[in-house]
This record gives sequence, structure tokens and C-alpha cells, in this order.
Amino acid sequence: MEEHGFVHKSVLLYETVGSLNIKPGGIYVDGTLGGGGHAYEVCKRLGSGRLIGIDQDAAAIEAAGRRLAPFKDKVTIVRSNYRSMADVLKELDIPRVDGIYLDLGVSSYQLDTASRGFTYREDAPLDMRMDQRKEETAADIVNGYSEMELFRIIRDYGEDRFAKNIAKHIVKARQEKPVATTGELCEIIKAAIPAKVRATGGHPAKRTFQAIRIELNHELDVLEESIDGMIRLLNPGGRLSIITFHSLEDRIVKSRFRINEDPCICPPDFPVCVCGRKSRGRVITRKPILPSEEELEENSRSKSAKLRVFERGE
Repeated sequence: MEEHGFVHKSVLLYETVGSLNIKPGGIYVDGTLGGGGHAYEVCKRLGSGRLIGIDQDAAAIEAAGRRLAPFKDKVTIVRSNYRSMADVLKELDIPRVDGIYLDLGVSSYQLDTASRGFTYREDAPLDMRMDQRKEETAADIVNGYSEMELFRIIRDYGEDRFAKNIAKHIVKARQEKPVATTGELCEIIKAAIPAKVRATGGHPAKRTFQAIRIELNHELDVLEESIDGMIRLLNPGGRLSIITFHSLEDRIVKSRFRINEDPCICPPDFPVCVCGRKSRGRVITRKPILPSEEELEENSRSKSAKLRVFERGE
């Protein structure tokens, strides 16, 4: 997507659209509309079908509206979070759909717009809100969480081995004055990580920024709570395709898909199932679909992407 300032290269574009097995008259939901790159490819295949695009970011909604203008009769765009997908569809009087897809994580546009406060490469206010209608920002977390809470999110969501030291340095710095910008936070993080590690690893702030963003936007909670409901919204044979960008997201998707395929909780030595839990379908991707070498060369941000697909049963 390269127009009107919203620049975003759609990751695993053809693999995701292909995985949906689009029926020309079907109804599909893009739960993370972004700039509309995936949606544009879906719409090209829709015939008399319909696409519902959901996003919580006003800039994304505006850009996607322009991008999808040629298909405006087929497209309905709603500003919401995909966790509210069932309510959105109910409002539109749509009981079931033929496919749903998510492209998780932060968009290139959000990363590249310094004022949004997602990036550690430029100095800007500590924001990181995916939905700017929310009051709480990253600054509230950095300046308000206890040292133990900061340690927990940096360890769990950032998977940073220096989480304890980073949390300690943040708390010490904010005692002198509140941490207000991304640049200030980067300097604090750098001071908490040994010089030889900084010299060899990636950007020292990357993992902490990821952790704060996930915590602020409740990204993992929303994903965990939404997958079962999205599968229930599918017609038989309908597919749910999810692109993840780090191991925590991928683990959730893999686990929820597996449980929906085989929900039985009977002890393994029981001759027959007595728990009564029925399979909702099957996992299509035993191993995740990864970007091609060509895509990796063109778009460095695709390197950690994984696509998993679930198909609803009868």
C-alpha cells in the first residue's frame, strides 16, 4: 500500500488470500484492515460477495477507504477492534461468514509515523496507542507501573533477558523526572544493557518497546479471547487465517487451533470420549506458511511472519 502517506507492504499477501478459498459470492471479514492491501486482493476475487473491514486506527480506516474505493459497493468499513467482530456482524445482520483473516502486530505506517510513538528510531512522545480514542498511553505504563510489573511485561512480552535491569533503570530514571519520549526511554534501556551485547544484537530497545505496546493494546489477551468466537462465526468450510509476527502470538494461535480441532479432555486411556466436546473443524497448516525468499528480500519486516489456517467443519 503506497498512497496518501499510509505505506504498508502486505505480508504473505497471496498466501493469505489464497488460503481463504474465496467464493465469488461469499462474505469475508478483514479483522485488521490496515491500509487495505489484503482486502484489495480479496475484493478482486469477490464477484457478488462482500467484505467487512474492521480496524481501530482512524488513519488506517481513511487510507483503506481510499484504497478500496473501486469496490465500494462490496465493502463495509467499521472502526472497531476485532474482539468485537460478533457485535459488528450482528449490527450488519450477518449471522455467519465464509472467511476471516487477521494480520497482527503493528503496521509499517504506525512504525514509520514517529508521532505515534511506536518507533525507537526517532524521538517522539511515548504513545503507542493503536486506537487513539483510548486515554492510556505508553507513558502511563512506563511512569506508572511498579518495578515488578515492568519486569514482568518486559520478560514475558519482550522476552528480554535483561528485563530485570531494564525495569530497575526505568524506575530509577523516572524518580528524577517522568519519562516522556521514545528517545529518553531508549537511552535508559541502553544504559541497562551491557555494551558488548548492544554491539552484537539488534536495537537494544526493540524488545522493551514490543512489550509495552503489547501491554498497552492488550494484544495477546484480545487474540486469546477472540479465536474461538471467530471460528464460531464461520460457515461450514469457512476459513480463519492468521498472520503472526512473534512467538507469543504464534503460540496462542497454534494452541487455540489445536484445541478447536481436538477439544476432548478425556484421559487418554478412556476407550471412548465421554466429555462431549465436539471438534469445530481442522487445522489446515500443520506447519506455518512462511514468507518466500523473494518476499524476505523485498520486505525485511516479513522475516518473522507466520501464517496459520483453520477450516470450520460441518
